[in-house]
Amino acid sequence: MTTTTTRPAIAVSGLRKSYGDHVVLDGIDLHVPAGTIFALLGPNGAGKTTTVQILTTLIGASGDVHVAGHDLTREPDAVRAEIGVTGQFSAVDNFLTGEENLLLMGDLHHLDRPARMRRAAELLERFDLVEAARKPAGTYSGGMRRRLDLAMTLVGSPRLIFLDEPTTGLDPRSRRSMWEIIRGLVADQGVTIFLTTQYLEEADQLADRIAVLDGGKLVAEGTAEELKRRVPGGHIRLQFADVHAFSAAAGTLGGSAADEDALTLQVPSDGSVRSLRGLLARLDERAIEVSSLSVHTPDLDDVFLALTGTDKNGKVFTS
Repeated sequence: MTTTTTRPAIAVSGLRKSYGDHVVLDGIDLHVPAGTIFALLGPNGAGKTTTVQILTTLIGASGDVHVAGHDLTREPDAVRAEIGVTGQFSAVDNFLTGEENLLLMGDLHHLDRPARMRRAAELLERFDLVEAARKPAGTYSGGMRRRLDLAMTLVGSPRLIFLDEPTTGLDPRSRRSMWEIIRGLVADQGVTIFLTTQYLEEADQLADRIAVLDGGKLVAEGTAEELKRRVPGGHIRLQFADVHAFSAAAGTLGGSAADEDALTLQVPSDGSVRSLRGLLARLDERAIEVSSLSVHTPDLDDVFLALTGTDKNGKVFTS
């Protein structure tokens, strides 16, 4: 993805955070190019939210940290002026209308009344909230509330947005609608997104680059495809019409996992066209008929399960 500047949106080296003897973050490094979506994954308690709280100046930590080109320790006010934050829990005031919530944010950003009105109208239009603008936010659906929450974050026109579990609790349709909004912020406006999520499909769909945090350490980093290639488990599933073909294939393809009841074989594979072609050629040489086949490659669920909770030495797998 093309970026508007060579300056990274986030540059972190040796970030460490402890509470007494309990180490929450143990010397992590991060580099987030401007104009991209960066996803931070990890199990509960891995340190994701703590990382966001540090990068958004809410809590202190040790390490060399620059956000939006500013030193986090020496220039926290400058950092705050450049960023927006949408947390796990909505900041929407249920007793105010959608429009009033946006106008309140405009007031907090010290916009004059004409600018507040103009900005609120723009955001209501962009987030498809015009019809609900004069209704109390407490009457909004979950998807509408999350859209309003993100719209409120955008009132100050931040160049870097932290989205901490932005689609938690949303139904699949609302989640995909939010994904389109997030993609548009990056593609149309060059905004940088720092995303934490428990939905691995969300990271797979959105992120240019993904880091996996476990036990306060980064245990993997790369694109979604790079991470998937590092995890074994890819296979080709073959279905046979009768016991004779199944038995013949099982004898030919040593090392396959066989299910005699279902008449299927699971053959280890990297999922490439070359490996599939070679497998079919071996079966064709012996006139073994296959009823159907499917190719299975590791997904981010496999990556997550393989990399979290197992490596306690802080090894980072990078591309």
